[in-house]
Amino acid sequence: MAMAITVLTVSGALLVGAAWGIFGRLREGLEGFLIAMAGGALLVSLVTELVEPSIEESALPVALAGLAAGAAVFALVDYWIDEKIGADSGGGLLAAITLDGVPENLALGVALIGAGAPEVAALAGSIFLSNLPEAAGGAREMKEGRSKAAVFGLWAATAALLSAAAIAGNLLLEGSSPHVLAVIRCFAAGAVVASLATEVFPKAYKDDRNWAGVATAVGVVLAFGLGSLGGG
Repeated sequence: MAMAITVLTVSGALLVGAAWGIFGRLREGLEGFLIAMAGGALLVSLVTELVEPSIEESALPVALAGLAAGAAVFALVDYWIDEKIGADSGGGLLAAITLDGVPENLALGVALIGAGAPEVAALAGSIFLSNLPEAAGGAREMKEGRSKAAVFGLWAATAALLSAAAIAGNLLLEGSSPHVLAVIRCFAAGAVVASLATEVFPKAYKDDRNWAGVATAVGVVLAFGLGSLGGG
């Protein structure tokens, strides 16, 4: 049940966000506020769900190596997207979701083994909060020059990939070495850091410079609240 709820949340957040960005009308200020709020939630998730457990269960050098690798890979992919596709194509946000989402969801699948209802609810809420506005913003930018069906199909494929990663982690990584899981988690954390710096917060500030800081704080508060609900 926990796995099903989480998979539906991972998929649902991206699909609803993409549909919102493609077919709905987002005011720039509202979109910026939501993306900044998602960034604040990701800041908390980065520390409490990825880095801290990795350091506690493995070692600091392993965690730092994973962080550096994740940030470097994201930076290279983001640079390639800017050069080949365009900085305003929405591909950066898609890359951010994919590069941090795949390793994070692999580790997420393991974390769900034996998890109770409060933990599942908190985790599902955090995923939904962070993924929905990013998918909306990315899909809205990507529909320029592309059909709506093609853009939605791309985000649907991404949702399927992240769901598959969570299922694979749940089925295949149980009993894996703490060092292996630490590298997976911290690779995701490194990608999150790079995406926050280059994609998430710059876009949020551009769209809603007056309230981006407040929105980030709201995201932090909500993420801590969800973490407390889960007993974290």
